[in-house]
Amino acid sequence: MKILCKRTIVSLLICSVLSLNISGSDPIAYMNTLGYSPAQIETAESNNGMVSTQHFLATRVGEKILNKGGNAYDASIAIAFTLAVVLPRAGNIGGGGFMVMYDKETEKSYSIDYREKAPLLSTKDMYLNQDGSFNDQMLSTFGYLSIGVPGNVAGLWDVHKKFGSLPWSVLLEDAIDLAEKGFEITPFLADILFKYNEKLSFFNETKNIFQASYPNFEGELLIQTDLAKTLKIISEKGRDGFYKGSVANKIAKAMKDNNGLITKLDLENYNPVWRKPLISQYRGNNIITMGPPSSGGLHIIQMLNILENYDLKEINHNSKEYINLLTEVMKYAYSDRSKYLGDPDFYDVPVEKIISKNYGKRIFNDIEIGQSKPVGEVKPGMYLETESHETTHFSVADADGNIVSSTYTLNSTFGSGVVIKGTGIVMNNEMDDFSAAPGIPNQFNLLGAEANEIAPNKRPLSSMTPTIVMKNNELFFTTGSPGGSRIISAVLQSILNIIDFDMNLEETTKARRIHHQWFPDILEVEYFIDNKIRKELEDINYSIVITDPLTCLQLIMYKDKKFYGYGDFRRVDAYASGEINDR
Repeated sequence: MKILCKRTIVSLLICSVLSLNISGSDPIAYMNTLGYSPAQIETAESNNGMVSTQHFLATRVGEKILNKGGNAYDASIAIAFTLAVVLPRAGNIGGGGFMVMYDKETEKSYSIDYREKAPLLSTKDMYLNQDGSFNDQMLSTFGYLSIGVPGNVAGLWDVHKKFGSLPWSVLLEDAIDLAEKGFEITPFLADILFKYNEKLSFFNETKNIFQASYPNFEGELLIQTDLAKTLKIISEKGRDGFYKGSVANKIAKAMKDNNGLITKLDLENYNPVWRKPLISQYRGNNIITMGPPSSGGLHIIQMLNILENYDLKEINHNSKEYINLLTEVMKYAYSDRSKYLGDPDFYDVPVEKIISKNYGKRIFNDIEIGQSKPVGEVKPGMYLETESHETTHFSVADADGNIVSSTYTLNSTFGSGVVIKGTGIVMNNEMDDFSAAPGIPNQFNLLGAEANEIAPNKRPLSSMTPTIVMKNNELFFTTGSPGGSRIISAVLQSILNIIDFDMNLEETTKARRIHHQWFPDILEVEYFIDNKIRKELEDINYSIVITDPLTCLQLIMYKDKKFYGYGDFRRVDAYASGEINDR
């Protein structure tokens, strides 16, 4: 594997991207604004499976588990715990997420929801003043009051009980070792630790772990002794090592001492939910994705239902017409998201209506390429018949045909900024993913309504979109990404790039992405846009903002009896590999 160099511009990578000729000229020019050498240079190939994660060390751990005879579920569990060590900004045991799976033995798809829950002491107006006005977003994004009850450990434990083959303790060995002995801080992580110095220095426990070598992080060892001890307890006792006993006592005490809401009862009572995955068809392919409280899968299907009415191959990729079409489609999806999406255990989400082909056709009939509909004219459900950027995604496929697509999160970068004393656990700030009140946007400027209001034991709405695409009853590709509200648009574009434009994984990853989420009325474009295209879009009333990349696709493809993997350069430690032995 390529060794990372200090802020090295990769001219070879840039040249390869600029030379791509995908469905005609691509107006969005590539630029490696981060200036790092990415871990992934070439597409990984394998006959025996593939692992794609946001950190090369986690990828190696996944490969190691597969080479020990473990299956894709075993590898996924080991990867998730490893990311809690090597990707502290997003990987975690103090947050929650979703996992979508295809099990070869049963020939069935599954999904599990281990999203965080609102504590029992939470109330719907906990972030509001007496007059109903919003208090301060800091309360929902930073510190102890922003923390939801974590679900990751319980979710991974349930996956292991149902599908695991290797002993639980074996799956945590590498994570424990990396936490105990430390790992070298890469240039990318070094800059993140430097950038978030203020957040990571507010609480002493957090500061002592992540700011010990400030301001010179690169090349230093990040040692997390307390986290290693916590992982050992979880290794020995399973889920009870987190939700009961000494670790749970420390979490509950820290919460009580700092005006947080989580109690021992919250921890003891937490349970994941096995939910029926959403399945739909797009151009002869089965789309298997996560249902509510994820909004991502539902709206992916909704947008694909609209887009299948177009011959996209007749529209140049990332042309003015293509950007126009995708933007209008996104407006409808994100508008519906603002009103109808929430925890299905508390709110009757109109899933079947939103993902119906007829609903997609009615929206299609309202879209006219060459025009931009004002967002005020795009109403939630107008044609119905009566999310931090610091998420992480990984994908695993084994030689037996088992597939895992998983996304989990702390919400913001380093979550709440809280590390529970004596545990090394970085805690989430997922309470911000609820709607504090109708019409009040969260940190991602996403609006919500009654469906997503705060209630005890309720799970907040999410944009996480782990997805598996099957063709002819076998894997075609997996996709997923971090990126808050931009996850949905990134995953959508990856599906279109592969299915409609016949792109390989490298081309799919390197293609520039756009985003529109209905509110605010802004069209985001990665890196750069050709002036001619920009003017044409502005002439039909788009407000365009050029952004740095905020998503990171972790893709696996199966084609011609071979696995392919590619780690997105946008987060340069990402890496896909399939160095897996024959069984």
